[in-house]
Amino acid sequence: MNDSSEKEKSKLEFRINQRVHSVGDSRRIGTVKYIGSVKGYSGIWVGVDWDNDDGKHNGCVNGINYFQAKGENSASFVRPQNLSRGITLLEALELRYRTDSTKEEEDEMYVLSARNKRVTIQLLGKDKLQDRLSRFEELVGVSLSYLGINSVEPPHQISSIVPNLKELDLTGNLLSEWTDVGSIFEQLESLAVLNLSNNHLSCKIPQLPSPKNIRVLVLNNCGINWTQIETLKQSLPTIGELHLMGNQLKNITPASTNYVQGFDSLRVLNLEDNCFHTWDEILKLSHLRSLEQLHLNKNNLECIFYPANDGRCDEMIDGSESHGSCFKPFENLRCLLLGGNKISDLASVDSLNSFPSLMDIRLSENPIVDPAKGGISRFILIARLAKVEILNGSEVSPRERKESEIRYVRFVMSKMQAKTEYLKQLHPRFPELKHLHGIEDEKPQSVNAGPQKMSSGLLCMNLTLTSFSGLNMF
Repeated sequence: MNDSSEKEKSKLEFRINQRVHSVGDSRRIGTVKYIGSVKGYSGIWVGVDWDNDDGKHNGCVNGINYFQAKGENSASFVRPQNLSRGITLLEALELRYRTDSTKEEEDEMYVLSARNKRVTIQLLGKDKLQDRLSRFEELVGVSLSYLGINSVEPPHQISSIVPNLKELDLTGNLLSEWTDVGSIFEQLESLAVLNLSNNHLSCKIPQLPSPKNIRVLVLNNCGINWTQIETLKQSLPTIGELHLMGNQLKNITPASTNYVQGFDSLRVLNLEDNCFHTWDEILKLSHLRSLEQLHLNKNNLECIFYPANDGRCDEMIDGSESHGSCFKPFENLRCLLLGGNKISDLASVDSLNSFPSLMDIRLSENPIVDPAKGGISRFILIARLAKVEILNGSEVSPRERKESEIRYVRFVMSKMQAKTEYLKQLHPRFPELKHLHGIEDEKPQSVNAGPQKMSSGLLCMNLTLTSFSGLNMF
């Protein structure tokens, strides 16, 4: 085969929008954006837009725009032979669990002694461990992260090879088609936990089979939007945890009503490291009956509030028949993580008391708790939050609560110069805490109070010496 044919063959091995990684570095992942010649350079080149912005340009070289990359320095041109199209899931299983460790890998397994010398680690029972892991039918948990998996082929062999698999971690691979996810759902009937983080999945989601036992689905940094989540919802009737970190989500778009419906078993929803700006978007989640934990760290929220509860019932929510029960927004929410936002007002803090079941709260890395920005101390937070039991990841003991509340009351009393009504607005819990801990108002000083001589504060005492019979006095 001549050189021209070889080049054409290499060119045909790749396609636009295909996920690839560098040969020898499965963590350097990117998307193919161009295949062809580059002016001034011989042969065929593949233009790649790298996930980690580890490139040299934005797709434009010497004034010629070959493709548009997402960043100014996220793209580069690579020879086809220096890129890998990946392997199948079954090939990854063989590679991870049936390949003996090399001499080089074993040499790297060491710890440093007190004298900073390498001490080689010897794995006890290594042969037995490898033998057990190599029997795929016994595997219940598998981690295949960053192995360059690009497909679940052949799909019908998975169920017979790993029939008892309950946890599968596919973080950082080259999966892009939801049909592969559907094959996993269909073949692995015992699967309860699936992690697809850092796989760039297609925008179009076909109808997927409903897995019987999936409880946890992790879709962090997958480029997914809420419209896709609404589509997935139909296939996830038993989902208990849904993790959607780092997807640049700005809006929540329910399918039919103003509020997200369904997800009847969803207890944990992780929306950290997204782009939510207004609390109105988050309120669209307030009708999720089973929701216990809502993670909103590292967003752009400036304030929060509890919605007015008008006692509406089920039929008012989704138009279905009433079950005879009314609801409260976020009625079962116990944990709300708001760290790393832009919350700066006390009204947002006080609104947390209105959430019916809330007891685990995170407010760290917000202006409201930053002393450099006029934020308040931990003891004030505890005193203002009546039901908090865990604050910023630390347990609030009964003793700390009592001391914080008393200190807070004393603090407010030392600042009391405003009218009573204004105090109630500024410190809503002050009258309650003052009564709870039996703290009385300090008595005002006398009108004539002022600087006095030291003698005015001394006592005058007359001592009389009395002699008693029977005692010798000297």
